[in-house]
Amino acid sequence: MSNIKTFLVIIAAVFTTLPAMSNASAEKHVWQAVEGIYKYSPGDGYASMFVVTNEGVIAIEPVNSQHSTGLLKAIRDVTNKPIRYLLHSHNHLDHSNGGQVFRDAGAKIVAHVEAYEWMKANPNPDLALPDDVWAGSRKDIILGGKTIELHYLGMNHGLGMTVFLLPEEKIAYIADIVTPNRVGFAIMPDFNIKEWTRTLKEIEKMDFTKAIYSHSHAKEPFGNKLDVTKTREFIQDLQSAIMAEFKKGTPFGKIPSTVKLPKYEHWDMYKEWLPLNVWRVMLDMHMGPFPWRPAHAYEVMM
Repeated sequence: MSNIKTFLVIIAAVFTTLPAMSNASAEKHVWQAVEGIYKYSPGDGYASMFVVTNEGVIAIEPVNSQHSTGLLKAIRDVTNKPIRYLLHSHNHLDHSNGGQVFRDAGAKIVAHVEAYEWMKANPNPDLALPDDVWAGSRKDIILGGKTIELHYLGMNHGLGMTVFLLPEEKIAYIADIVTPNRVGFAIMPDFNIKEWTRTLKEIEKMDFTKAIYSHSHAKEPFGNKLDVTKTREFIQDLQSAIMAEFKKGTPFGKIPSTVKLPKYEHWDMYKEWLPLNVWRVMLDMHMGPFPWRPAHAYEVMM
């Protein structure tokens, strides 16, 4: 089979396997991390987080209207307190749709300006434009004695990617840039590999002991900082393996089928997606990091 045909077959596998990508059981959709902080994952491959305080609720990650409707119900099963905020992690539609469900429930929708500008330029029927837009590298939301730190760490994946940290409880919510127990997503779309690695190093310096990831293939409902480290090591091991093939003089088009990383064979989608991961990282190494934009582009509100 030619390299092109192989590539197309693997791409097809991406879409045929997506519906099964979830670690949530059919019986349980909500897990409590600590008092007042919950993970919601209904079996659609996505996880959201909500924080209950004595002054109201903060929800993170709407995904789409169906997911948000379920998330709202899960919140109402826990508390009748008003929902004050819905927070976006980044711009991609598979994470940012569904916000109107929370706007109708009284929530203020919040996103980084990078994500907002993209959403404004790319309207979608299930996408509700944020009400509160912030810029820079840090914003804190304080509600009912609980603080959520919103950290924008620059280029890595998508636009406006925000890592959420509850410093007192030492809990983080991280979307897309870490997916425990799985190799990189398909062709690693919209990832700047160099900046992704830098971002992971910055997250490793943050003070948290428990993490909720928007996607996870781990058996446990909660992850930790080690998942961040393992993701960074996977990227770096992939780069080293590709570089070794460059030095051997392996033909460019044969490298994706040549590179093997036995250390990660037990990770989900290893067989299906590792060649696609190699293509993406190899092209990044060959052409230079992409996508790219000036770091100062959104230092101030536009």
